[in-house]
Amino acid sequence: MSPQPSAPAPTATPASMVNWALAAKTAAAIAPAGPPMRSREIAQAVENLHLMADKSVPHVHEISKLEAARDLRDSEVLVVDRASWAKANTQSFAVMMDPIMSALAAKQAEKSKGTPAGTGNFSATVTGAQLGTVLAFLSSKVLGQYDPFAALAAPTITENSAGTHQASGGRLLLVAPNIITVERDLKVDPDDFRLWVCLHEQTHRVQFAAAPWLRHHMLAEIEKLGGLLVGDSDNLGERLMTAVKQMGAKKVPVEPAAAPSRGGVLDLLQDPEQKAALSHVTAVMSLLEGHANVVMDGVDARIVPSVRTIRQRFNSRGKDRSAMEKFIRNLLGLDAKMRQYSDGAKFVRETVSMVGMDGFNNVWTQAENLPTEPEIHNARLWVERMGL
Repeated sequence: MSPQPSAPAPTATPASMVNWALAAKTAAAIAPAGPPMRSREIAQAVENLHLMADKSVPHVHEISKLEAARDLRDSEVLVVDRASWAKANTQSFAVMMDPIMSALAAKQAEKSKGTPAGTGNFSATVTGAQLGTVLAFLSSKVLGQYDPFAALAAPTITENSAGTHQASGGRLLLVAPNIITVERDLKVDPDDFRLWVCLHEQTHRVQFAAAPWLRHHMLAEIEKLGGLLVGDSDNLGERLMTAVKQMGAKKVPVEPAAAPSRGGVLDLLQDPEQKAALSHVTAVMSLLEGHANVVMDGVDARIVPSVRTIRQRFNSRGKDRSAMEKFIRNLLGLDAKMRQYSDGAKFVRETVSMVGMDGFNNVWTQAENLPTEPEIHNARLWVERMGL
């Protein structure tokens, strides 16, 4: 199936910067195997995850009070394996990175006049393989993901009984082998755990349905941040190598008055304009993740009978990570993402306590209503700016 007419046609120059197909192939080849399961067990798990995804929507509506949760037809739910998750992400990365790659390709073309032919293809191969390695690691960690850019990407990654389908909005991916692995490791009730996970992921789906402008706003902000990085690309590689060496050291000295680390490669940003652009993206991501966590934590034993046990065991599972996994998580900024969950959730809870859920839901009305990063850490600032 061809992409929808509104989808941007890929251009030759940016496409040559990263070999997306190689990235997906590399991730599929080296991703760890999922839990051993018979074909019948897999089919039952897929069916059950679809059931839990549907079952979670009314609860998201009840807790969030967002009318968009009543009828979610702008996107689809896919239960995928690790390789399919990785492929889906290469498609989304291609959409997000297209403007940035165009600018970077133009800059490199200007700098590399006289460079032997074929060098660009070699770079694309190396980049694709590196990205594939990162995706392979992440593909065994992610339980679910809402991809708001699916309609702008390549055709969907699976087919159903009605044939290949591409939604006009996004797509919700539930990574079955990871969900099953975690529920087994935690020794929790599978139905309860799957519903709990789906509550979080379906909330992301509802967020973008409630704020249809949000997808393009995020693309524009990512393009802006990427453009600033491209302009500073001469120094970025050197700073990346320094960051890797620091993270590999036994102990990194931190000045007492230093700002808290964002994590991984995000600490490479030095220019004030870069930091301001990142601050906005960080605030939006904190809002989205925190809101989803608040909805997920809004359920009680009436909805998920073993929810208290699930929370306790899930929150303590990070203590057993190996040194290598901790290093990779630090490099990729994954622990910073976990801080987004807690920072954003605190903002949502404080706002709701002051103005109620209906007052908080003004955040989805327009881009100007999105909280800034200082407001994420002090909800009263946002409430006062909104006149609530």
